[in-house]
Amino acid sequence: MQEIADIGIIHLIVGGFLMVIPIVGFLYFKLKIIKETLIAIIRMIVQLSLVALYLEYIFEWNNAIINSAWVIAMVLVGTFTTIKRTGLSYKHFVLPFFLSGLTSIFIVDTFFLGFIIQLDYVFDARYFIPISGMILGNALNHNIVGISNYFTRLRKEQELYFFLLVNTNSKKHSLLPYIQSAIKSGLNPLIATMSVLGLISLPGMMTGQILGGSSPVVAIKYQILIMIAIFVGSSFNLMVSIVMSNRFVFDSYGRFKPGIFAAKK
Repeated sequence: MQEIADIGIIHLIVGGFLMVIPIVGFLYFKLKIIKETLIAIIRMIVQLSLVALYLEYIFEWNNAIINSAWVIAMVLVGTFTTIKRTGLSYKHFVLPFFLSGLTSIFIVDTFFLGFIIQLDYVFDARYFIPISGMILGNALNHNIVGISNYFTRLRKEQELYFFLLVNTNSKKHSLLPYIQSAIKSGLNPLIATMSVLGLISLPGMMTGQILGGSSPVVAIKYQILIMIAIFVGSSFNLMVSIVMSNRFVFDSYGRFKPGIFAAKK
């Protein structure tokens, strides 16, 4: 097998100039997201550079406590990011979102690493951290879409919700249409992505394994299982986030508790 072709710093910088294309488009359409985009790019570069440094040490130590702490930190970051991007209050949503993320990653990782790959050491950093990261990263994206849909619709359609609540005398049945809409909106992009894998796109993990010298057959088998793990983790996380949130945001009469939405600046 040939060694992986390295990318020099100069070529990495030159590659960054591709960002000129979307920025010109933002200027043309007068979109006020240039600053936000550039900050996100800079943060990504800094964060990934730091990851490259300390993952070397984490992989070398390969300690279950350190690895678990790292994944818990990822869950916390995902929790706060979801709350911020959905415009909800930290007070009401940190605990349900954190617990749902932790539960989903525990179940999927245990099954995937322990029973499917059958690792002797489930907390092996080279499997545990990247796979957990892929599951949590995808779950974050779909959680934001689904949770936003759920609470935005409930907020805008409070009269309809109360009408259903009064007529059915059941919070569960009154919320069901909103839960269904949230889950569909959150997972539809992922379902669409899975339906065209191999036809339109080659996913990142599979591409990375092939570039790393793995057989395409082995890479495909891993990718199939990873996509199943991502879908299970994303759907479970979203559903549990909604169900657990409902226990924190409604009073005994089925009304929103005060202050569940973040104050607009």
